[in-house]
Amino acid sequence: MPREMGVFVRSVSEMDRARSAIEDAGFPYKILDEKIETSRGHVSVSTMHLAKGMEFRAVVVMACDDEVIPSQDRIEVVTDDADLAEVYETERHLLYVACTRARDYLLVTSGDSPSEFLDDLRF
Repeated sequence: MPREMGVFVRSVSEMDRARSAIEDAGFPYKILDEKIETSRGHVSVSTMHLAKGMEFRAVVVMACDDEVIPSQDRIEVVTDDADLAEVYETERHLLYVACTRARDYLLVTSGDSPSEFLDDLRF
């Protein structure tokens, strides 16, 4: 049932990839905004930043590519090692929060160059 599905991406930059994949799968979807109102019969699509507090039976965390998570834009503005460690910690936490929105099923995807954070998810 689509309402029990959530799809999360790191930022708005990856939203087109999510929309395209959901359309290819033939599911109706709704892009969530700050109001975070899910719609009956629709897959919920959002950035990882809005994932906190949500729960779905099945979650897809998409586009977990190198330079996407952790965000290359955030890394490039770092001036010292302490700030870099904080960026890595908050980016890792963002991925963790998105992944833990799944009650029963979780699928994490990436392109040809997966994020180094995905190594933490393997068991």
